[in-house]
Amino acid sequence: MDYLWTPWRFKYMAEAGKQPECFLCTAPAAQQDAEKLIVLRGAKNFVILNRYPYTSGHAMIAPYAHVADLQGCEAETLTEMMQLARRTEAALAAAYKPDGMNLGMNLGRAAGAGVAGHVHLHILPRWFGDTNFMTVTGETRVQPEELATTYQRLRKALASA
Repeated sequence: MDYLWTPWRFKYMAEAGKQPECFLCTAPAAQQDAEKLIVLRGAKNFVILNRYPYTSGHAMIAPYAHVADLQGCEAETLTEMMQLARRTEAALAAAYKPDGMNLGMNLGRAAGAGVAGHVHLHILPRWFGDTNFMTVTGETRVQPEELATTYQRLRKALASA
């Protein structure tokens, strides 16, 4: 059996959840959507770009309420989260023409949640051949566009989705 060691991830995991403030709470409260990368606001949730994306277009949908898991969310919040996921999927498809999408949640620190106390849904476009070992071996992610460009593209696509 082969092992692929990623010791650099331990620091990320060890520090996860230790931030003094939750960025998923402070970002919408700041009322600086472009600076904080909020591309869309709903009544109960908002769509924000991942500042450390796996691929261009990597977004997250999070409730305004600081809740750690789905059980803590109101039914209306979960309903709107799925509606925003569908709308974001359509916007990403229109803006990026991906071959597929990844959607997922990590609930709790042991599950890999970088923000263990604030539930959020990741949604990111994927293309055939976009996986590589650059992240693991080079501690580097290769992004074909800047976050400011992604912000403008997705915000425009969400306006028409």
